[in-house]
Amino acid sequence: MLAIIRFIALLAYFIGVNAVLFVIFLFRPFHRNNVNLCGKMYATMATIVGLKIELRVSKQIDPNKNYIFIANHQNSYDLITICKAALPGVVTVGKKSLKWIPIFGVIYWLSANIMIDRKNTGRARDTLTATLEKMRANKLSIWFFPEGTRSYGRGLLPFKTGAFRLALAAKEAIVPVCASELHNKVKLNRWNNGTVVIEALAPIEMPEGMSAKELSVYYHEIMAKKIAELNIEAQNIDGQHRSV
Repeated sequence: MLAIIRFIALLAYFIGVNAVLFVIFLFRPFHRNNVNLCGKMYATMATIVGLKIELRVSKQIDPNKNYIFIANHQNSYDLITICKAALPGVVTVGKKSLKWIPIFGVIYWLSANIMIDRKNTGRARDTLTATLEKMRANKLSIWFFPEGTRSYGRGLLPFKTGAFRLALAAKEAIVPVCASELHNKVKLNRWNNGTVVIEALAPIEMPEGMSAKELSVYYHEIMAKKIAELNIEAQNIDGQHRSV
């Protein structure tokens, strides 16, 4: 019964949140802070599913600078968890097909996110060039899920090179955003689904002389280590709550 109530509440709340965002975005379409607002509002749905979000953002992230953000992509609940870490001035790079998702698609489009056609390699490269131009012209930071797909409990998947090719062209530091394990953590028929710990690390300058492929491996190792630490931390937090 709890699962049914939660599902209905989530659907109604999701529609309501998007209706509010749609009205706001009609008055400020493609605003550089629209993604930040989406992240904050979607994150409020975590309470409905019984999740607690502990978000930490490094004070070394300068709001006046541009960065390449890279985050781990676990499942659909990322929308209400790790997306909360999207800071002002951040936009994402996503599949062009996302705009056809009912309700969510038009919001994603109006949020000034950059869409690429992954089925057309040539166009994808052109889009990365256009992304660099938009980044510089509008003083934006770009958010990638470099795995390219949801991991669904398979651990941190190998990274694609798009984010790192852009970072090399833009000559900007990379900010890893890591979230603790979320796979199979949410059960709608359970009141308390525990804690997700999310951390936006301090900007990491790219080592000189590395190719995009080498950078993808380098940052993958950094994120994998941090995610392992966050998994232990989240388990400890949940264990403490159960013992109280």
